[in-house]
Order: sequence, then structure tokens, then C-alpha cells
Amino acid sequence: MTLWQLLSTFPTAVPTVFLAVLLVYWLMSIIGLVDVGDTLHLHTDVGHGHGAHDLHDLPDLHTLAGYLVALGLGGVPLSVAASVLVFCTWLSTALLHQYVLDWVPTDTLRTLAGCAVLVFSGGLSIPVAARVLQPMRALFVKHAARTNESLVGQDCRITTQSVDQGFGRADVEAHGVSINIRVWAAVPNALAKGSKAIIIAYDPANQQYEVQAAPAVF
Repeated sequence: MTLWQLLSTFPTAVPTVFLAVLLVYWLMSIIGLVDVGDTLHLHTDVGHGHGAHDLHDLPDLHTLAGYLVALGLGGVPLSVAASVLVFCTWLSTALLHQYVLDWVPTDTLRTLAGCAVLVFSGGLSIPVAARVLQPMRALFVKHAARTNESLVGQDCRITTQSVDQGFGRADVEAHGVSINIRVWAAVPNALAKGSKAIIIAYDPANQQYEVQAAPAVF
């Protein structure tokens, strides 16, 4: 069987069509007509994706993203996950078509066997694609810098002997690192070195955080 016959006959022709569509998509992205970065991004928390589309406004994509994440295909743009999945399906189908289906004696049995090959290849491609995508996820992680305001609401530990309206220091955990910040609190208060406090506001003019004593835990 020639390569063209393999690609244009059932069952390989089915994933070949999808693969051709994806090749056109990637060619368009190379020449700048499509921005891959704007493609729906698949996260474990599919309800809070950071792509250009809001999943809440696209219920069908929300469902699709949920299935793909559950299958281990999350953490990358939808276009990347679809491309790897379709390629794996196409490759498996083509190999089985070439080396297995040619041994099937009749056209009817060959058609039934072709359907079975498609189902088998589609199922097999899921764990293979998940394994291929696993090292690629780090390439699509978006790191956002922590802002001063993002510390509001977190716990901190006072490091000075006292805290008043003009002076005080405290340690707060941020991304696993302890940061020493300037704090102040209304007086009178019971804050002392080692006391646990809560950051309730940030003053950008003075670059200070307002804190108050954390409620006692019984």
C-alpha cells in the first residue's frame, strides 16, 4: 500500500483530516494570523482558566476542558493538547492500518476492523499524549509577580518589641519565603515580639501594612 492510499483510505483517512486541519492552524500561527497564546488554556482549575476566553461564557469548551484535564491533558493550551492527541491517534491508526488491516480478508470485516482500530487508537493515544505533554507543561506556566496588596489578609509574626502607629516590623510567608515588612497598628494594642497578627491593609504612600492582633484560637 502506497503512502497516499494509506492516508486517504479508511480508517487512517479520519485522523488524517483532523491532522490536516491542525497543520493549517499551525501554519497560520507561524505567519501570525493566529495567536497560539490566545488559545484556551487548560488548567486543573478549569473554572479559572487564564486564556483569552472565559470558560463561564463557553459552556461547551468548559465541558471539553474538564474532560481533557481529567484525562491528564491539562496544563497546556488546547491547541497543543489537541495536536498531540490527534497525532498520536493518527500514528497508531496508520501503523495498524498498514500492518494489521491488510490481513483482513473481506471488505466488510475490514470496515468493522477499521472502526475497532479507530476506537483502540483513540483510547491508546490518551495516556501516550498525557505522557508527552507532561514535560511541556512547565513551558506554559505563567508566573505572576506578587504585589504588595496581595499580602493583605495573610497572617504575619511581629518581630519588634512593640507596634504602634509609626513603627513596627513583621515576618510574612510569601511563596515559601519569609519576608520582613514594615507594619503599624492602632494603639493601644497587645502586639509584641512573637505575636501573631493579620495584615488588614496596605498604605502605598508610606509603604506600610496595617495589622491587628489575630483572634485567639481555643
